[in-house]
Order: sequence, then structure tokens, then C-alpha cells
Amino acid sequence: MTGLPCAGKTTIAKMLQKFIPDLALLDGDELRKWLPTKNDFSRVGRSEHNKAVAHIAKLLTEHKVSVCVSLVSPYKENRDDARVIIGEGCRFIELYVKCSVTICETRDVKGMYKRAKNGEIKQFTGVDDVYEVPSKPSMIIDTEKTALQHAIGCILQFLDDSDCVSPRTLGHKIVE
Repeated sequence: MTGLPCAGKTTIAKMLQKFIPDLALLDGDELRKWLPTKNDFSRVGRSEHNKAVAHIAKLLTEHKVSVCVSLVSPYKENRDDARVIIGEGCRFIELYVKCSVTICETRDVKGMYKRAKNGEIKQFTGVDDVYEVPSKPSMIIDTEKTALQHAIGCILQFLDDSDCVSPRTLGHKIVE
């Protein structure tokens, strides 16, 4: 999943874990605490961080673990690199979590957007660094217009239709 900070990526990912047993969640904020690039938000630092996360996802999928990656991943080149590292087909699905900066700001409980606008956070995606919207994502979830339960139902249906996960592997009934 890719999208602006506070677009709803982690919320969606955590809800998906309730429906897909043993789904591993690789969340950008959580991984930043542990990976060497944790404080490097430069373009190079972000690229290195995203490549490291993609390699972790690949290792998990090679061991038959379903993985959901929740990263801002602001640059097209980052997502292209991940696609190459992880592989195509069911192994890599690009889900764009769409949301305007205005709405993301209202959801920002950590105050990151405000601090970025005040110059306290540099290179913050959506404020003083670009977010390159995916041109051909596998799926788009617009969190401004789509309720969480409906979004989850759409994602699960997409995964089922793509033969990436079957209804029998789902922990709960698909919601609409």
C-alpha cells in the first residue's frame, strides 16, 4: 500500500489482518524504528528504506507468508524497485490509498503536517516533498469516499478474483 502520510494505509492493513489469517504487516513507521535508514528521509534514504522493506517482504513470501506492506513510498522509482525485488503477479499488488493532503492533515494525531509546515520536519511528503501518484496501480481505495468496511470488502474481493487468496483462507466472511 502506498499513499500520503495519514491516508489510512495502516488502518486498512490492520483491519485486513482480521480477515486474512497469518498476514504479516510491514508498516513503514514501525520498521523505521529498526532499520538503519530510520532518520534519513532524503530521497536516497527513502529509496534504501523501501528496498530493505521490499527484500523483507520477498523473504517472507518465499516462505509462503502473506505480506501487506504499508509505506508512503512516495516515488515511482521506489514502487518500481519493489515490484522488481518482490516479483509480479500475486506476489506484488500495488494498492494506492488515495486521500487529499487536507483530509490527511485532519487525521494527523501526531501533528506531523503542522510541524512540517512550521519547518520542524524537513522533506515531509505532501508538504515540502512530492508524492508521485501511481499511474497504474492494481487497485485504488479512496479513503475520503470509501468507508473502511467497504474498502476491506473490495480488497478481499480483488484478492479473491485475482486468485491471490481464496475465500476458504479468509478468517472471516468477506464484508461489504
